[in-house]
Amino acid sequence: MNDTTNTETIATSETMEPTKPIGSAEATTAKSAVPTQTAQPKPRVRFAPSPTGKLHVGGARTAIYNWAFARATGGTFILRIDDTDPTRSTEENTQIILRAMRWLGLDWDEGPEVGGDYGPYFQTERVDQYREAAERLVAEGKAYYCFCTPEQLEADRAAARERGDSFQGYQRTCRNLDPAEAQARVDAGEPHTIRIKVPDGRGDVVVKDAVHGEVAFNARELDDFIIFRTDGTPTYNFATVVDDAAMGITHIIRGDDHLSNTPRQVIVYEALGAPVPIFAHISMILGSDGKKLSKRHGATSVEEYRDQGYLSDAFVNYLALLGWAPDGESTVISRERLASEFSLDHVSKNPAIMDPKKLDFINAEYLHAMDDATFASDVIKPELAAAGLDDGTAHDDAWYGLAASAFKPRCTVSRDVAAQMAYLYTADDALEYDEKALKRWVNKQGVPEALAAAQEALAPISSDSWTPEAIEAALDPLPANLGMGKGKVFQPIRVACVGGSASPGIGETLALLGRDHTLARIANLAG
Repeated sequence: MNDTTNTETIATSETMEPTKPIGSAEATTAKSAVPTQTAQPKPRVRFAPSPTGKLHVGGARTAIYNWAFARATGGTFILRIDDTDPTRSTEENTQIILRAMRWLGLDWDEGPEVGGDYGPYFQTERVDQYREAAERLVAEGKAYYCFCTPEQLEADRAAARERGDSFQGYQRTCRNLDPAEAQARVDAGEPHTIRIKVPDGRGDVVVKDAVHGEVAFNARELDDFIIFRTDGTPTYNFATVVDDAAMGITHIIRGDDHLSNTPRQVIVYEALGAPVPIFAHISMILGSDGKKLSKRHGATSVEEYRDQGYLSDAFVNYLALLGWAPDGESTVISRERLASEFSLDHVSKNPAIMDPKKLDFINAEYLHAMDDATFASDVIKPELAAAGLDDGTAHDDAWYGLAASAFKPRCTVSRDVAAQMAYLYTADDALEYDEKALKRWVNKQGVPEALAAAQEALAPISSDSWTPEAIEAALDPLPANLGMGKGKVFQPIRVACVGGSASPGIGETLALLGRDHTLARIANLAG
């Protein structure tokens, strides 16, 4: 197939409908279909993680882009689990990925737990289809059995190096074996692989990438690569193409570390007679030092960020902006806007830099935008429960609403809530004091008198009338009456009640603490 034909195939891939199976010449089931020239107006994209570990930031962004592209174009978002690595793929990792996807809010239209017309959606359940597809290619003369041993392959490479050959890949030793002889050797149980034939005279493999533009690969540098191993398992570059073709995938959005796989995959598409999807290879995410993101840069998995108190909407917002922007200005982008405005032409090919400070800023914006009732129910109660402080029934709705109003502006991530509110759940005689706060605000002349005056001013307020407004009204005259600055009066009270010099407003702080605890703590510090 020449370059012109290849380009035309890519350009028309959005109009293909999956209708025939890859594994045989006749249509037998819609579940293993090959796209043909039937109109398909809507894109079909997939996210295909391998369950060899947790879902990391880079994979999550790839999933977000696929999901957003499907939603923005009215297409279909498919989740497929590529679990063909038998030594590393586990059910536990699969469940971790599914949990992470659900937390991210990336609902899939086809896949595990959902089903669909082109399943199964686990590669381990599709091995028969790969075998059928490979055998069909052998029968059509587009692939062949290879009986070369590892020792022979290494000897051939060494000979090519010694000759100074520019090409030192597989020397096509078994390419022209008589098919009947090859089949007889297979039937006799001789170990073998299956290799695809890279067509003689195949010109450059030209990929029209939606992010990188036109990228050309020299087909002469491609050897007849293995599509089925000796152990009877398919290689990645074969299985993923069989699946993508069978599922009618029109656009493949993935990390640019896969760009080098693309020419081999195009060769497989062409051999199968399947349309080549439109590729979009997105940039890597780097750490602040410009190196590949890793543990040394902090959290890398989705669930780590969840457990640190980041909101799903904020996290999706942040990751979406690592390489994509609708207008170059917006920082806070709702999930709805992302799902309606996302487009591949606004994706940058430059590497993205993970910036924890920007993530914190965006997350804080989402927290601060919550109304008090939502912040109380979705942040305060779950975080206090997780910390073992409060099961959500210790106070009435008004108290939790006041807590939301007081602590929401002070939070960057949800996890901040429990740490900042801990003093409200500490026994009065177990409260620990910050030494710096004691030195600066309490161990001063006149402080005992100020604390005693505060006790006297607050004591007449009943528990039923213990509100921020009543508390502030009682305390406001004290600085003038004592001839002291406000800080010298109010900060010792704050230290007495919370153990340090930072808290919400004094009225809100004492109202949340409660009358009896407030008076007891002031008395404790006053001595």
